[in-house]
Amino acid sequence: MNTALITPQPAQPKDGQRIHPLWLRLTHWLNALAVVILVTSGWRIYNAAPFFDFTFPGSITLGGWLGGALQWHFAAMWLLVFNGLLYLLLNIASGRWLRKFFPITVQGVRQDLVSALKGRLSHADPARYNHVQKLAYLFVVLDLVVIVLSGLVLWKSVQFPLLRELLGGYESARRVHFFGMAALVAFVVVHLAMVALVPRTFLTMIHGRAPKTP
Repeated sequence: MNTALITPQPAQPKDGQRIHPLWLRLTHWLNALAVVILVTSGWRIYNAAPFFDFTFPGSITLGGWLGGALQWHFAAMWLLVFNGLLYLLLNIASGRWLRKFFPITVQGVRQDLVSALKGRLSHADPARYNHVQKLAYLFVVLDLVVIVLSGLVLWKSVQFPLLRELLGGYESARRVHFFGMAALVAFVVVHLAMVALVPRTFLTMIHGRAPKTP
């Protein structure tokens, strides 16, 4: 009789076991702060020269005026760049990058997406990411890279002529930057919705330990 081979699954963390190291939590929240500042100040900058038939309400923008918004934007830009690089380097050096985000397969994404839409996707183990989460996190990393590169063109267009041309020119880079921001905001909205559905993940990202089972 043939014996089926079963791939062993990682053990679920015990109550109170640390699953998010301090460096991860610090860089996560600093990245979150940088994103909030970049988005809200970016809306104010966009309002100064909109290329669509709408502007953002002033009450949800940061900076008060174009000059103030630019100062906030540049400050948050450096925070995101340096903190984001630190986040990536520590993830790679610690092995967490490969351990948490790979492997990822098309079939796995499809199955987890179907399960999520049916409300059957398990969130019992906060230490493990399902395929949809893996894809979303990898996407947002790539999106942030696009935002930073297009932002360099908007900031120093003359100094980055090749990058400017690769993005189709200055005005095209503005749109790339805008849609990159829109994708980032969409990710944040979905991310916050998931946190609202599974609130213990929020606490885990604060104290770093696995939640106690009821």
